[in-house]
Amino acid sequence: MKKRLGFIALLLTLVMVFTALPGGLIAFADSTRTYTNAAEIYTLVRDGYNGGAKGPISITKGTLKQGFSSKTVYLVTLSGTELVLNQSTEVLTDLFSGFDLDNAYYWNVVRVIQQNVPRGANIILAGHSLGGMVAQQVAADSTIKSRYNVLNTVTFGSPLLSVGSREGVVRRLGDVSDVVPYLSGRLFTNPITAIFGLNREDGHYYGRPITAHNASYSRTDLWGKYDVTGTRYGSARLILDLGTREFFQSPIF
Repeated sequence: MKKRLGFIALLLTLVMVFTALPGGLIAFADSTRTYTNAAEIYTLVRDGYNGGAKGPISITKGTLKQGFSSKTVYLVTLSGTELVLNQSTEVLTDLFSGFDLDNAYYWNVVRVIQQNVPRGANIILAGHSLGGMVAQQVAADSTIKSRYNVLNTVTFGSPLLSVGSREGVVRRLGDVSDVVPYLSGRLFTNPITAIFGLNREDGHYYGRPITAHNASYSRTDLWGKYDVTGTRYGSARLILDLGTREFFQSPIF
């Protein structure tokens, strides 16, 4: 009888501890979500298109699971071209980034990571269009490489940049009808990698390149076969604590 009462007391204590936390146990569970494929990661990237209300950059803490391996990671998402007052996602940044040149978006991402991600942490970068180009620049940045461990960079509809100098594995995903993945100087200096290094899927957007660029990557029927690292038929998954997610602005000046 005493053992039973002791067990009940322990159970009640645990319930009281969890319910005393902000939002309780249920809120904690609700803030955690498992992502299994690239299309789901793209939906997080897409949240950066918010008219400048929150900013194009987001950072979320989570756990990357691959087989029996489990690592704490920080997912950094970067949305692409969006014409917003004093936001460095404009056409000029597209040109600078496309030719591997310094730009405000790139430097803002480096600064935000240094200020909000613990030194020595594992990082996964994911970006759409311009955001994917900047993600590649960040993965090649000497400061980032010296202070962090960039595990993966996943790009959606983005051209190839910084060949040979990026840290970690880079996976570029591009719809067959999306022409943007070919629009960079690397198409001329390294055409084989720029073209054949692209993982392509056919969303049947024939003659509609803009629609392909904007609509394809959230489709699980196309990109659900790629895991969260952009690996075709891979098994990696991300367990993200969305309660840790923060957005950041990327000013031009």
